[in-house]
Amino acid sequence: MKTSIILIGLATLAFYPTKLGAQGITTPRTPSPASTVSQTIGISQVAIAYSRPAVRDRDIWGALVPYGWNVQGFGLGNSAPWRSGANENTTITFSHDASVQGSKVPAGTYGLFFEINEDNTGEVVLSKDTKSWGSFFYDQASDVLRAPITIIDHDFTELLTYDFENIAKTSADLVLNWEKKQFPVKVEFDVDNIVMSNAEDQLKGSTGFSWQGFSSAANYALQNNTNLDQGLKWIDQAIAQNKSFTTLSVKSGILRAQGNEKEADDILEDAFNTATEAELNVYGYRMVNNGKNDEAQRVMKINTDRHPESANAWDSLGEVHVLSGNNDEAIKYF
Repeated sequence: MKTSIILIGLATLAFYPTKLGAQGITTPRTPSPASTVSQTIGISQVAIAYSRPAVRDRDIWGALVPYGWNVQGFGLGNSAPWRSGANENTTITFSHDASVQGSKVPAGTYGLFFEINEDNTGEVVLSKDTKSWGSFFYDQASDVLRAPITIIDHDFTELLTYDFENIAKTSADLVLNWEKKQFPVKVEFDVDNIVMSNAEDQLKGSTGFSWQGFSSAANYALQNNTNLDQGLKWIDQAIAQNKSFTTLSVKSGILRAQGNEKEADDILEDAFNTATEAELNVYGYRMVNNGKNDEAQRVMKINTDRHPESANAWDSLGEVHVLSGNNDEAIKYF
């Protein structure tokens, strides 16, 4: 019995890092190399740090990775989910407050665990414990999230791999692929409010000493229809430093988005009086992209009246009429 225990102990040590004081050196980790993967969502970062075991012709699900929660042979002797990798805890880091599978998670770094059941149901688990070895010392009292997931069949993957799919403005699916299974987890950020909060901080620094900083922050609010009251304050600060087509047109857009059509029209006419040929041209095409062809024609006509020598101004006016189905008028301008 004593001999068996000693042999088990020696076999276990083979899977643990060792330190030999001043005599130790850094060597490659095998057979599960370390890896990291990250993704930007909005202006936020999600990063995974993990070790990558290989299938190596082994039975994975229900064998190497048991179904459900399982009692560990070492550490606390506790019931624990799968470590979702090899060696130390797999960790996930959120640069800002996030939503994981619909539940709020504060910014920070967490241990990442999974449960898989035979029917492809499972859970994702986030723990405040980030420095343990695998799940041997897992303690559910440290959990900050347990959320259900649906595991799906997937193309064979030899090395355990984390990746991001279905990337959108505010969300992405974090996926773990191994053997013939995929574990998808939806990660979301409140991007607009994060950008606005970040802008407030940036405008208290060197960015706040130029009109461009306030103008770009206000324009983000306009283009994303968010925090319009704050956007209006910012654009007024930009106009105080630089009254131009750029700043006035942003203010006109915010006022229009707030339903103040009369003041928006007055400020836009003031903006046109300061606009260059290029600015009018860009604005006209922006109206086309917004489906406002009549307004685009009006702006392009202003441009040809001011710049009759410009072939580009006439060409743009013609193109807007083509897009409106007015081919005869377009031919004249071309």
